Amino acid sequence: MIPVFSQEGGSPVSVKLSLCAIVKDEEDSLPQCLHSVKDVVDEMVILDTGSTDRTVEIAREFGARVYEFEWGNDFSAARNEALQNVLGEWVLVLDADEVLNGEILPQMREAMEREDCVAIALLREEVGATQSPYSLTSRLFRRHPELYFTRPYHASIDDRAIALLQKEPYWQVVSLPSVAIFHYGYQASAIAGRDKFRRAKEAMEGFLAEHPKDPYTCSKLGALYLQEGNIQEGIELLERGLQATKIESPVLFELHYHLGNGYRQSQDVNRAARHYQKALEQPIMPQLKLGAYNNLGSLLQGAGELKIAQKIYQEALKIDPTFTTGHYNLGMVLKAQGDLQGAIAAYQKAIQLNPDYAQAYQNLGVAWFKGGNVPESKKAFNRAIALYQTQNPQEAQRLIQGLKEMGLL
Repeated sequence: MIPVFSQEGGSPVSVKLSLCAIVKDEEDSLPQCLHSVKDVVDEMVILDTGSTDRTVEIAREFGARVYEFEWGNDFSAARNEALQNVLGEWVLVLDADEVLNGEILPQMREAMEREDCVAIALLREEVGATQSPYSLTSRLFRRHPELYFTRPYHASIDDRAIALLQKEPYWQVVSLPSVAIFHYGYQASAIAGRDKFRRAKEAMEGFLAEHPKDPYTCSKLGALYLQEGNIQEGIELLERGLQATKIESPVLFELHYHLGNGYRQSQDVNRAARHYQKALEQPIMPQLKLGAYNNLGSLLQGAGELKIAQKIYQEALKIDPTFTTGHYNLGMVLKAQGDLQGAIAAYQKAIQLNPDYAQAYQNLGVAWFKGGNVPESKKAFNRAIALYQTQNPQEAQRLIQGLKEMGLL
């Protein structure tokens, strides 16, 4: 414990774990974030970069100390400014669109009590992400003068942690295998509302101008270009990243994974498959490979390699039995092979994990119909229509028209 004096100037109080966050106009998401840590951390330090809504007021309602900082298009500069106001021995960094998973607390505490542990890499679930459902991020670390954030976007202490371990090999970085953080920033509404592509591009392009061969920057910015539809530009940048002489395994995975996506988008199936396979060869946490497994499976399925695709999906589900998209895709490839009972079971598992999965209900209806169970088929189709009417009205109309033509409506 570090003894510090309270703001009222009274007796020393002990602060061990500090929340550190930078925010701007986060009145909708901040309460959920702070509620998840209010009984976990000993203090909350919030750095506001120009909010015009109730963000600051909400932070203070939760007992946070709020500081102001002029935004300079550099996430690491803001995070490091926030760190200057932290008092705890340990620092937990969250964004306003993230929530701490309370079930991880025993593992966190055990790792923090290790005398040789300087940082803890936390598994983050990317809620609503269309690609990889998990990422690994170093968001829990000791307050140490040589641990601070670098890079203007996707700000991370990883570079500094690597340098510290080389200088003082006594220290260790620990990874926790269970989900510690739920991240809601990849939901479509969040991305559109916060203009994430523009902010990311501005920060990363500025850094790339000064570090044109940095593989990490090539990976992140190349992936953003692909998401925007600038496929050739993204591929060229990702290929440049592979030319670096030394690349850490997580970055090498991302370069190959995103190249797989890029070549898949440009219809170069063979190159896409090679890069997905290279990504899967990297020695990283298995959960981080789920996106590569899923995309490789879809690629093979599209090429008619149904048996191999089935094995790929099954391998992904061994890693994470709660991988909803994996169950759905397994159902699709089983249905294509005529295994209707296997497909029905896979779709039902996907629906169990995500009750609002309209596509799973629709294809469950198809499988039931092909198997001759018309009543169950109609139930599944009706549920799919109801979900599509709120999620995708055009798809709802297409499904209704198709069912009328089949005589099912």
